[in-house]
Amino acid sequence: MGGFMIRIGDFVTRKSYGNDIVFKVVGIEGNNCFLYGSCIRLSADSPLQDLVLYDKEIDDDFGSDFSEYKSLDRHEYFYLPGKVLHIDGDSEFLSKCMNFYKRNRIKAYGVFCSESELSSKIVSFLEKYNPDIVVITGHDSMYKRERANGNYKNTTNFVEAIHEARKYEKSHEKLLIIAGACQSNYEELIKAGANFASSPKRINIHALDPAIVASSLALSDKNNNIDLIHILEKTKYGADGMGGIITKGTMILVLGILLGIFS
Repeated sequence: MGGFMIRIGDFVTRKSYGNDIVFKVVGIEGNNCFLYGSCIRLSADSPLQDLVLYDKEIDDDFGSDFSEYKSLDRHEYFYLPGKVLHIDGDSEFLSKCMNFYKRNRIKAYGVFCSESELSSKIVSFLEKYNPDIVVITGHDSMYKRERANGNYKNTTNFVEAIHEARKYEKSHEKLLIIAGACQSNYEELIKAGANFASSPKRINIHALDPAIVASSLALSDKNNNIDLIHILEKTKYGADGMGGIITKGTMILVLGILLGIFS
């Protein structure tokens, strides 16, 4: 099928990259198509003639098992997971992440916001939802050649949003920040004030990876340091795709017998 048949909303692959990633066409200008990964948080563009329509079913059943957090003896304890605010530049990925939080019984609020508007809006979102954890994500990419606005598509937008969030709450333990997308500048995001970020090896990350990290933090004990390696292992590409710093969790454990709640 020729490139002239490709329309916005179609799923495609790129011949020059060996058809390795499935993208959704989100815009077309002249001979150039703008692409978002169908399952990964990668932004790209490509000439029409390099694209091939993808008409197969997209199989993406990746998800993490949080069963170890659900094994608490409810006759002795009840737990209050941390509250998550998930800000996403992709409405479809936002929906997937919100379903993921729901399945794992995490109290989460989802907000769609384009990456370019993050820094101007994030404080109002934080004031409205008062979360323990905020996810700042969407799409990103690292350019092979430096462009006018730098080497990354959206890392600067994420960095500026983190700066604003840290003006709102300076403590890394009172507000946990997870930021970035595919190929983001990990070091700059951590330096700006993120607890977790992508991507240490400048690789792609799965759409659910930020939500997996947020859920792990929401279900980690507030009084203890997190198990950093264990959390990263739950993501699609492990420590190559996501990294972070040691901090405490956000879940409050309450001894129910002492409070007489379960008596």
